[in-house]
Amino acid sequence: MNKGIMTLAKARQLTGDVWELLLTGDTSAITAPGQFVNLQLPEKFLRRPISVCDWTEGSLTLLVKEAGPGTRELVRLPAGTELDVLSGLGNGFDPAQAGGGAVLVGGGIGAAPLYGLAKRMAEQGRCPTAVLGFRTRADAFYLEEFAALGAKVLPATEDGSLGVRGFVTDVLKELSECRCVLACGPTPMLRAVHALPQLCGGQFSFEARMACGFGACVGCTIQTKNGPRRVCKDGPVFQKEEIVW
Repeated sequence: MNKGIMTLAKARQLTGDVWELLLTGDTSAITAPGQFVNLQLPEKFLRRPISVCDWTEGSLTLLVKEAGPGTRELVRLPAGTELDVLSGLGNGFDPAQAGGGAVLVGGGIGAAPLYGLAKRMAEQGRCPTAVLGFRTRADAFYLEEFAALGAKVLPATEDGSLGVRGFVTDVLKELSECRCVLACGPTPMLRAVHALPQLCGGQFSFEARMACGFGACVGCTIQTKNGPRRVCKDGPVFQKEEIVW
């Protein structure tokens, strides 16, 4: 974990409520896709945990969904704003376990950390399939960015305005062979994906309310086959076999 100051370089609105933020600063503590940062907003007591979308040496990309006053303020901060950031938090995805036929499954803003994962897999010569679910076509984002990495992008929308009509599970059910799944999204989506019989292992990134972000408050604990685990410290990524619903 690293605590430091990062500078907001620019913000770009992707959909009605999803924004892309580019920050500059020290990213040396970020070592795996699926980790997150905890941002301190001006005059706010609790930090905001945000999944890392992508990172380079000296820059950090975040995708942020407006979910309340804090994130609404965050995405509208002017360029040049300095933010106190805890970075390199949590345990991310392990691309080495995914194999060549892995499927990345994202629901809404859950697609964010999967982009960084797809990028690292592409750098290793592997081109995964990305199944991305949204409410409507207007809510979809980063489809072209995933495709530019060489990923096969299979979108699903609840109203059928883009891709398959329905949910990510409807796309996964059509896969002809057993696949390893790396998923991030809301809990109901993760539960539904986990229950599919055609999965042969996987890694699931959980969302949880966090106060500290590094395991001190124990407020984000979930039950697993290995006992109580903290989403912020032991996760947010857990192996399929250890998850208890």
